[in-house]
Amino acid sequence: MNEPNPSAPAPSSCEYTWAFLILRLFLGLRTFFEGVEKFELGGTYSFANYYQNMGKMAQGITANSFLPLWATSNYAHALGYALLVLGAALLLGVKTRATLILTGLLYVSLAFGLMAVQENEGVAWLAVYVGLIAGALVLVRHDRFCAWRSRS
Repeated sequence: MNEPNPSAPAPSSCEYTWAFLILRLFLGLRTFFEGVEKFELGGTYSFANYYQNMGKMAQGITANSFLPLWATSNYAHALGYALLVLGAALLLGVKTRATLILTGLLYVSLAFGLMAVQENEGVAWLAVYVGLIAGALVLVRHDRFCAWRSRS
């Protein structure tokens, strides 16, 4: 018999708004800097480093899984740019609902690649991000601080 607790106040819309903003900013920063990291090699950032890093990533996944090189190579070369764009869109609040969905699908695709090479620790971390994105999607109706609002 669960009776409502009369002394516990219901959360206000303001609390949901701040909860969503904090979650959106965290996910945006994490996604954006995940993309920036792809351009780093030896403490320097460049496009040459990016293509070298992504080429190694694609070859490593292909060598340790059933995925063909053409698929992993195309995916890897687009990955960093997708992370940068989605992270910036989340930070700015551009079409937040659609951006969260695309970011969630991107993280699921990353998890698939890590599952294919049996990298369980990475899969677990990505599962945390997918859970945070799912929570953000539940709260997205409280998105008050955004540059370009999604249609409800």
